[in-house]
Amino acid sequence: MSDEMALTELETPQPTDQGGRGARDLEAMYEIPVTVSAVLGKATIQVNQLLRLGRGAVVELDRKLGEPIDIFVNNRLVARGEVVMVDDNRLGVTMTEIVKAERSS
Repeated sequence: MSDEMALTELETPQPTDQGGRGARDLEAMYEIPVTVSAVLGKATIQVNQLLRLGRGAVVELDRKLGEPIDIFVNNRLVARGEVVMVDDNRLGVTMTEIVKAERSS
């Protein structure tokens, strides 16, 4: 996870024995690193506009103030949430909705 964003309120699930394969088989998965990204919004601009951007420039995003942000794990949308203040100078994300994966038949 990057220094710019901390994911808050995330607990590691405890293994439970559900028959068949033991819960210990899943424990190896707990140490696999994943990339978590929180996307505030998106914008499409032309390259010449991009090159003219300077300090203080504002790029309008496709989201409105107060709308949930998208939370991706390894480039896959998994949840939506809100930006929260973690300390006096750090931001985090609170998940407010889990996005169900669409499965193709």
